[in-house]
Amino acid sequence: MSNINSKLRESYSLTQDDIRYYQKNGFIKLKQVLDEETLAYFNEEITKVVIEKNPLLGKPIEERNVFEQAFIQIGNLWRTNDLIKKLVLSERLGKIAADLMQVEGVRLYHDQALYKEPGKKVKNITPWHADQYYWPLDTDNTITAWIPLQKTTPEMGPLAFSMESQKHDFGRDLEISDESEAKIQKALSDANLELVDEGFDAGEISFHGGWTFHRASANVSNKVRAVMTIIYMEDGIRLSEFKNEAHPNDRDAFLPGLEPGDIAQTELNPLIYKR
Repeated sequence: MSNINSKLRESYSLTQDDIRYYQKNGFIKLKQVLDEETLAYFNEEITKVVIEKNPLLGKPIEERNVFEQAFIQIGNLWRTNDLIKKLVLSERLGKIAADLMQVEGVRLYHDQALYKEPGKKVKNITPWHADQYYWPLDTDNTITAWIPLQKTTPEMGPLAFSMESQKHDFGRDLEISDESEAKIQKALSDANLELVDEGFDAGEISFHGGWTFHRASANVSNKVRAVMTIIYMEDGIRLSEFKNEAHPNDRDAFLPGLEPGDIAQTELNPLIYKR
């Protein structure tokens, strides 16, 4: 465990080209952010919690809605497990997030485990969407670390990105759904935006902005696609006015007690990195 703690404090060597790529395209995939020992350790710990807290246990996939078919989703794991907390609050990942966004510091917005079950009979794609549709935050200085807990082949449904899509405002009023898949796909195609849809090596992590459009194909392998995500926001960001039904729900879950205009800072939003 001491080796893992040390690794999570070490600084990752981002280049200026990395930062320029992220700023231009709205996402980046980075190799060897975690080593095999660290990855295996957190795969085991996070999977234990997902199995214990799985809200879809016993619910046939055919009876689930589009969101439930896409993945098993469990949030705020850092509050339930002190070991997972070390990953979620790690300076190594937090500094990458701050450097890519070019901000002075980042706080935790929330974390989520996203486990995509294998299955060839049911369409368990993750439809096109932009995360920040759900977030009542007043700037776009948000970023998600998407952390596959194993090597993720194309058959397992890795995250795919539309390059430079954060510069477009179409589809920002759509929650994740069959409608978002169809309408955003057409808009991206009409805009002639390039798709990046590739597997992830073990230890490779992607970072994408809140308004970057992304999706994932179905998991047609025979393995669960285990992923942990960490969502960061710029330190000092404020709550926005509520613009859809998701906003007050997200406020209650991750920014409890705050009102529009308040600084987004509660006990659920610790400071992870500050220059």
